[in-house]
Formats: sequence, structure tokens, C-alpha cells
Amino acid sequence: MPQDDQQNQQTPFGDVKKIIAPAGVEVFSNYLKIGDKFAKTFFVFSYPRYLTSGWFEPLINLPNLFDISIFVNPVDTGTALKNLRKKAGQLESQRNDEAEKGLVRNPELETAIQDIETLRDSLQQSEEKLFNTGVYITIYADTEDELTQLESKITSMLEAKIVYIKPALFEQLEGLSSILPLDEDKVGVTTPMDTSPISSFFPFVSEDLTSNQGIMYGINLHNNNLVIFDRFSLENANQVVFAKSGSGKSYSTKLEIVRSLMAGIEMVIVIDPENEYSRLTETFAGSMFNISLSSHEHINPFDIPLIPEGEDPSDVLRSHIVTLASLLKLMLGKVTPEEDALLDRAITETYASREIVPGMDFAGKEAPLLGDLETILRNLDGGHDMAEKLYKYTKGSFSGFLNQPTNIDINNRLIVFSIRDLEEELRPIGMYVVLNYIWNLIRAKLAKRLLFIDEAWIMMQNEDSATFLFGLVKRARKYYLGISTITQDVEDFLRSPYGRPIVTNSSIQLLLKQAPATIDIVAKAFDLTDNEKNFLLSAEIGTGIFFAGKRHVAIQIVPSYFEDQIITTNPEQLLEEKDSLAS
Repeated sequence: MPQDDQQNQQTPFGDVKKIIAPAGVEVFSNYLKIGDKFAKTFFVFSYPRYLTSGWFEPLINLPNLFDISIFVNPVDTGTALKNLRKKAGQLESQRNDEAEKGLVRNPELETAIQDIETLRDSLQQSEEKLFNTGVYITIYADTEDELTQLESKITSMLEAKIVYIKPALFEQLEGLSSILPLDEDKVGVTTPMDTSPISSFFPFVSEDLTSNQGIMYGINLHNNNLVIFDRFSLENANQVVFAKSGSGKSYSTKLEIVRSLMAGIEMVIVIDPENEYSRLTETFAGSMFNISLSSHEHINPFDIPLIPEGEDPSDVLRSHIVTLASLLKLMLGKVTPEEDALLDRAITETYASREIVPGMDFAGKEAPLLGDLETILRNLDGGHDMAEKLYKYTKGSFSGFLNQPTNIDINNRLIVFSIRDLEEELRPIGMYVVLNYIWNLIRAKLAKRLLFIDEAWIMMQNEDSATFLFGLVKRARKYYLGISTITQDVEDFLRSPYGRPIVTNSSIQLLLKQAPATIDIVAKAFDLTDNEKNFLLSAEIGTGIFFAGKRHVAIQIVPSYFEDQIITTNPEQLLEEKDSLAS
């Protein structure tokens, strides 16, 4: 067999260098053209007297494409002391000459002598070591104009720190070689530094959200680090997700659910308005309940709440009655103060008809139904009109929705309540009933759980439901619960008097692509800069800004292949998968 063929067999890709190398490199005096990209290398030639920690931060956090290479070569201490002694002698001689001539004292000269003597003492006592340090920066752009603009930006940024750079004129190729991970300093422009200033180079101080615990939310677009975070490590575990339709809000939410389940969260509960979580539920063998007029799953809003350990049953029942009254006001529409008082009395009497009374042991008693309340209202003076309004929920067209005993079992790690088939008029009521049912279960047992409310703006359309949602968000931390409110109708959500308090009571916020009509209200709510506003207006699908407490970064949501197959709702992708299975 010929030798060339033998080599090609041993190396499947042939000559690897030819594969990874660009098509060609054009060398100019102060820049390179590598394929279609322009590149320019600089070296740092001057530093201030003191380098503070974080001086590299503005450069490292630039969202542009660039490379930095730092060479640190130790200098023999004996040689360094010899050179410093020689330099100190030269400066002392210069100072004496100036004194003999009667010249005014030179502060720069005296400072230099003082610095050298301090360094000599540190080296002699082994407190410091000396190094020759070279720093090289290569920037990239698609055009010469962009390259010039980026050069001006970096130069101004570093000069503000009294750090000065120069382009490697006629040595751009050598500069590129010095940047590549070959450990070769071909430019050779170094500055002697002792240990302390060199330590300010490391680690690079960058806006980072990487921790040892939690799940991966995405990739930090500033520095390509992973955004790994545990939402339960903050003052509360609540989250808001704001995005326009089609920008990836449900996709990112499902990705968080998958990773939270794999990380060992005890329970995840989802309110799903569009039946987007059915595939995810099937994959994880979760429970999915369809809440609609014709479904077989029912929730009775009059269910007796479970009594949390250490709490007074009477107080829990009274609190439940207040919550139930808010739900009924949502169903009835406008209620006068007199009707409000009468409604509270009617609810109390409805429970009393089943021997469920504060101060008595009502454990194991059968809960009343909405029809029982209607009967009580018809027998109370002034309650006839409210009873008539409830008729459609008890015996009318909506009777299959709420006037039934609860028959669902939530003994599962993933529980999804779908309200897609619920009429638009009933959606706020349906979400309220489900959330109240979930809240009663959450309070009964302390465990690490997550609740995701998709299209949460539906709850903000009515004051009673908005108040209830805000109450859940505010009290969730006490019960080790994290609530995620997800919405595409940002304006309706934030214009509600309870919208902004929900945001401020959520330690994590995720902003994906925003519509021009709502960007100003979002920018005001989250104190965004003009650059961040423009970023959100032009953001790609799955790209946005991730806030965790006081820190925030630009983020790219990145799934694995396996995760993408579970959570995707892309019609084109689903059709391709269906066709491949059929064939």
C-alpha cells in the first residue's frame, strides 16, 4: 500500500492542519484579513503606578469578539536584585547631579527611587517575586470600519484606567501567533512586574452567575460561562418571565422544569393555558388534568382545606372563607358592600349546614358544593339576585365546571392543569380555582416545590384574582415554594396595581425578546439601559437578559438534543418527526 494512502487511513480527516486553517491570510502593516474576517493585534506597553483588582473588567465584559493572551515569565531574584541595585544607583546619581545644579526637587525621580527600594526590600525578604509580563489583545470584525470602531472603544476604555496599548505594526502575524494557544510570545513586548500587580489580572472579574448548586439556565453571552443558579438560594424563589409571543418563554420554562426534576425537586406544578406541556408530562410520567366544562376531572372550590401542622383549624377555615368569597365575587361580577357582607354570611352558613364550623372538629366532614350556596342565598333576604347569577354555574351551561366533588389525585412529581378547552370567560375563574386548590395542598406540607403559571396576565384582569395571585407570591417563601409567573401580555401585567409588586417580590426575572410597543414600560420596570432595550428588541429566539437578585447577564437558552426533543413546540420540527416515524 502506498505510504500516502496508509497515512490517510490512519488519519480519517487527512491533514488536520489543512482542515482547521483558514482559506488564506492577507498580511497588512497594521491588521490581518483571515478569510472574511479582519483581525488586529495590540500589546500593552504602559501601566499606572498601581493596578487595582477589576481593572480588566470593562474589557472582559465587552460583548465583542476578541482574544487576550498573557505571558508571565519569572525573573531570577538574584539577577533582578542586581539590576535594581544598578538602576537605583543611576537614579541616585541623577538626583545628586540635580541637587548640585540647584534644580527644584523632582517628585517623579524621588517616587521612582522609593518604588525601587521598596521592591528591593520585598524581593530580598522573599515577599514578592519579579516577572516579565506581556499582554496581547487581538480584536476581530467583519469590516475595516468595524475594526476601527472597536479599536477606538478598547483604547478609550483602557486609557481611562491609565493603561496604554499600541498595534503591533509590521508584526501582525507574530501578534496572531502570540494569541493562539501555542505558548509562543513572538512579539516580545514585556513589562517587569512583581506579584501584587500581576495578581490583579487573575481571576478575570466578570459579571457571573455560576454557582456550585442549582440548574443551568443558559450561557452567559458576555463571557461564554454557564449560568448555573439555585433560585432557592435567594431571599425568595419566585420568578417572572416576560416575552413576546414566539420568543421562547414556554420553551425556556419547560427546559427549567426538565432540569429541576432531574436535580431532585420534590414537585413541579404547572397551569397550562395552551396544552403546551402535554408532551413533557408524558415523558416524565406526570399527571395531566383537563379543566373544562366537559372534562371528567373536577375541583370543588368548597373543599375543606388541609390543616398545616402547628396552625389553628379555625384560622385556616376563616382564611379559606375569605379566599372563597373573592372567587365568588369574580364569578358574580360587581358586588355591593351589602351583598359582600351577605355573601360572607351565606358561605359560613353553607359550611355550617355540613357541621363545618370554626371551633369544632370538622376533620372528615363532607364538603358542600356550589349548589348548596345557591340554595342558602335563595333563602336569605337580599340574596336572590346573587343566587340567580350563580344558577349558570350550578344548573346552567357552566354546571359541569364547579358544582362537582373533587376527583383528582395529585400524587405525582409533575402535575399539569390544562385550561385550554375552558371558555375564555371562564379562564380567570378556572385559574383561580386551580391555584386555590394547589395553595391549600402546598400549605399542608413543607417541601421544595415549584409552581409555574403560564399566561399569568389572565389573573391580572380582575382585582380579586390579581390580589389572590399577589398573595401567593408574597407568602410562597414561607412554604418553600417558588412561583414562576409567565406572560406575553407585559403591558396588562405591569399596568395592574399588583403587577409591579409581583415583580419586586420575584428574585429572578427573565426578559426575552420584547415588542416595540411595550419596551418602554419594561425598561422602566427593570431599569434597563438603552443598550439593553435595543438588545431585547432585536434578540433572537431564546436570547434575553437574566436577573438574579442584583446581578444580571445577557443569556442564551441552550438545550441538549434530548431536552429539545421533549420540549419543542416548533410545528415544522414536530411534522418532520411525525414523518420520520411514519416512514
